[in-house]
Amino acid sequence: MPKAVAHLMLLCCALAPCAFAQFKDYPQPSGKVQPITVPDLPTWMSLNMDLRARSEAQTSINYLSGNAQAYELTRVRGGLEIRPTRWLTGYAQFHDVHALGLPLKFTGASMRDSFDLRQAYLNLHVKPVSIFAGRQELKFGDERLVGIQDWTNISRTFDGFDAHIGDKNRIDLFTASVVVIYPTSLDKHSGGLNFHGAYGSINTWVPRTTIEPYFFIRALPFVTSQQGIGGTETEATTGLRIAGNLPGGFDYIAEGALQRGSYSNDSIHAGAAYVKGGYTAAHIPWSPRLQGEYDYATGNPHRNPQRIGTFDQLYPSNHDVFGLVDLFGWQNIKEARAHLSLRPAQRWTVLIEQDFLRSATTKDGIYNGAAVEFLKPPAGGFHTDDIGRGFDASMKYAFHNYLLLQAGVGHFSPGELMRDDSHGAPLTLSYVGFTYRFKVSRTESSDSPK
Repeated sequence: MPKAVAHLMLLCCALAPCAFAQFKDYPQPSGKVQPITVPDLPTWMSLNMDLRARSEAQTSINYLSGNAQAYELTRVRGGLEIRPTRWLTGYAQFHDVHALGLPLKFTGASMRDSFDLRQAYLNLHVKPVSIFAGRQELKFGDERLVGIQDWTNISRTFDGFDAHIGDKNRIDLFTASVVVIYPTSLDKHSGGLNFHGAYGSINTWVPRTTIEPYFFIRALPFVTSQQGIGGTETEATTGLRIAGNLPGGFDYIAEGALQRGSYSNDSIHAGAAYVKGGYTAAHIPWSPRLQGEYDYATGNPHRNPQRIGTFDQLYPSNHDVFGLVDLFGWQNIKEARAHLSLRPAQRWTVLIEQDFLRSATTKDGIYNGAAVEFLKPPAGGFHTDDIGRGFDASMKYAFHNYLLLQAGVGHFSPGELMRDDSHGAPLTLSYVGFTYRFKVSRTESSDSPK
């Protein structure tokens, strides 16, 4: 058992009795959905739209000088919800997303997808059970392991089944497979359902506290071990997330996960954890909130040739987890980070962040947000663990509650590890974007599908 992960999981349990509130720290959608009433529309039907455009500029894609690009990310989503009975709801959503002005060699899989089906499910709901069957979103907790990655142009969905059981205390039981994006053909999942899990959300055991235990299994039909031997993968992830507020304006979030299993003839021994502690001075202008954060995920030290120690981040929402430039994933990494958020006005938020990144072991590679090893260690490993540091500033403002403006700039300065591997060009990412969402129904409602 990775000792750092085990200690943080014990910290989660120790903090729980002191907490008094619950929240999710992953960036939630800002701004409201504008309700539009159409008296002639049937009561059993509603329509919704999500329109987003974001201009981005990067100075050195892939950390290489001369790779400067400016481009426009566009996203159009439209959905139809039908309610033929009180206990059955159907929902279908299309999307059309593009990366305008960006050469194809720099265009990632999450940036473009010509007109395609994003969601299509039936929801059978008889309290306290609600069952979703079909193509849908799955997101739990801070979305550090299972989320939709909404910041990306496409965002993730799953094909499968999800049963919500309970209300204030709830458990989700699901079996699904992630949808693979094919930019010029229909999106689909590969093979059968291979991702299964249970995610609990307990809100009444400790007053105004959220305790979230979970268990995930990923079972892939064919993988190749470190020795080049083909076989199957069965990976189990067990974890716990706790969030709450302490007296005097203090708050915290802590989560830890352990992974065990088999990868062909190799065994899996990995883990990850993070802890955040913050303070909000609500009694002074702009309500400043200062938060400190530490993240950790194991890498593979290669001490045992038949053991894999790199943590598998599964299907996370990684935006602004390891810097605003979104370069790194929750694998073989250590991060120390400080956040300062300000609220100059009710619908205006400003966030300033500083982070320092290191590898958990110099014997393993460096992984990006898509879990791809983009820097491989030389024989004997990297001679330093210094990945680099970042500084970010961003803001959100909601005009008339419905039109959201977002802008920011993130700068990453590569450390010695990356400079020694010819990935030493500093990267600056800047963006400005607008989002507008509305829902058309016979009566005023701002409710959104799942």
